[in-house]
Amino acid sequence: MLLQKTDKARAELQPGARTLSLRERSLLLMADGRKSAQDMRAVFGDGVEPMVQQLVDSGFLMAVQPAPPPVPVRPVSTGTAQAADAFEGKRSLATTRMFLFDICERMFARRDPVFAERLREALRNAKDRDAMLAESRAMLEEIEKVAGFERADSIAERIAMLLPPETATVSG
Repeated sequence: MLLQKTDKARAELQPGARTLSLRERSLLLMADGRKSAQDMRAVFGDGVEPMVQQLVDSGFLMAVQPAPPPVPVRPVSTGTAQAADAFEGKRSLATTRMFLFDICERMFARRDPVFAERLREALRNAKDRDAMLAESRAMLEEIEKVAGFERADSIAERIAMLLPPETATVSG
């Protein structure tokens, strides 16, 4: 069981309200919901258990269950490039364009507003597949400069996932 402060303990720890000893107040300070009585023994020494029990009985501490460990998430292999989030929408140039707009905002709007505005305008004007791919390549080159090859490569993989199958050839 883990030890957690109660509202009564928080009130005790406020300036001017001192009904407990310094040792008891120190124990209250350490009770954060992640430490057990055994953890307290490492700091306060043997014999701390009666003090912990007295603070629980007095309403200064409460025993809480530890949170369950997080469930690991396994990526689902689809035989294509993997992304951080699953995409189940329609593959299209419009979807790709929206993804590129999003990347532009996230990576360049603050860092390089002039480049971001130029890229946004170019994406708006990219009316066919070739123009869209040319702009995505220019963006990937800039991403590689500022964030590295791995980041550019992962974005290129995502673009390949979003493009219709016949246009899914983007090189980073």
